[in-house]
Amino acid sequence: MTTQSAPQKVPQTELSAKSDYIVAKFGGTSVANFEAMSRCSEIIVADKSVRIVAVSASAGVTNHLVALCKSSITLSERQEHINGVLAIQQTILDELSLDADLAVGFNETLKAFQTLAQEPLTTDQQHDELLSFGERLSSYLFAQVLRLQGLNADRFDVRKVLKTDSQFGKATPNVAATAQAAKEHLIPLLDAQVIVTQGFIGSDEYGQTTTLGRGGSDYSAALLAEAINAKSVHIWTDVVGIFSTDPRLCAKATPIARLSFDEAAEMATFGAKVLHPATILPASRSHINVFVGSSREPERGGTWIEREKSQQPGIRAVTQRKNQILLTLKSPEMLLASGFLARVFTLLSEYNISVDLVTTSEISVAITLDNAQNASRPELDQECLDKLAEFCHVSVENNLTLVALIGSEIQLRQHEMNLMSVLKDFNIRLICHGASKHNLCFLVEQTESDNVVQSIHSRLLENDFAA
Repeated sequence: MTTQSAPQKVPQTELSAKSDYIVAKFGGTSVANFEAMSRCSEIIVADKSVRIVAVSASAGVTNHLVALCKSSITLSERQEHINGVLAIQQTILDELSLDADLAVGFNETLKAFQTLAQEPLTTDQQHDELLSFGERLSSYLFAQVLRLQGLNADRFDVRKVLKTDSQFGKATPNVAATAQAAKEHLIPLLDAQVIVTQGFIGSDEYGQTTTLGRGGSDYSAALLAEAINAKSVHIWTDVVGIFSTDPRLCAKATPIARLSFDEAAEMATFGAKVLHPATILPASRSHINVFVGSSREPERGGTWIEREKSQQPGIRAVTQRKNQILLTLKSPEMLLASGFLARVFTLLSEYNISVDLVTTSEISVAITLDNAQNASRPELDQECLDKLAEFCHVSVENNLTLVALIGSEIQLRQHEMNLMSVLKDFNIRLICHGASKHNLCFLVEQTESDNVVQSIHSRLLENDFAA
């Protein structure tokens, strides 16, 4: 359960016949250096339907930019991080000579970065401006790499079309305004050239730079695909599709060839890091298929995410999301009384606290909150806890992990009851099932979560019981 704005509607004209366009997105490791960019350019050359390429910052750049946003940074540390950004760009430039038009824009952008980075930043808007430079710089470089492949490619500032509100740090896109701007400024360019633009960033109604939150380049690509009525969006990363679990944790994890939008959304929400959770929203509402593959090994294929329902019911993957909070609220007044839950969730909403799982008993309610460093909400506020304590007993548990079983039509059939024999050796703090047929979730101690995932994957996804 998540506190969020009302879903945005796309004009029916935008949901009519699809164009032949494809939007491709390349992550930070895919544009880390000249060699990686060259591999990605071959993918674009091989598919003439790709007309928009959205790139992340080169690997390592965003970490430097995040550090530069910290108020506690010393002058020497500041210069060290500035030099780190410049070094990553220079390593690519050592292999690349920019055409005059790209060189002018690149050098102006680099100068603007150095000017802003030298000064302490005092506002969230300044933070977003600084964080945007990674994508802005890499898009110049990648456009030149495409030109080396003989493509008519140009660099385009996504802030002209991707319109958002002014919630700096995690801006909400304005779908209608983005579609209109794309119609005016972007679509007319697509038949004649490949457009290289930026993920992660946009602009508000005042022209100020905004960001969609870390990892938002996937989301940007899907939003652009929706705005131009593309037939699909291709997310190129460093793994061969979406796996049944983290392959670094389970050697026998396998890529999943096809997922429904619902399954993919659950996986992204509950910890599968290969895809930003919000990516599925525009793709699903506008019926745009999503492909996830490896830019290092494009020949191996990947995962297609489609509107069609999964052909195989049952558990298909297990994910985990660490750094969770369990908030338990207990009050005898809740017994046979109305309004208690409404009061709780109204208060949480006032503090912009997003809730994931909810379970209730006669006199208590337990809810889970994401406390990860990149969570989209602030940490649980003490002032909020104090207000809750005015009408109920409050208990807070930290250092928990949310483990989710993802699939289609999960109903705990007989073979899936093997899960219970797996979990009997672990301390389970909460179980949640029923609100969705696509997930079964529970909380475990963070120190045990890797073992829990490995045990579940071994028992349910590596033998005849696997869905």
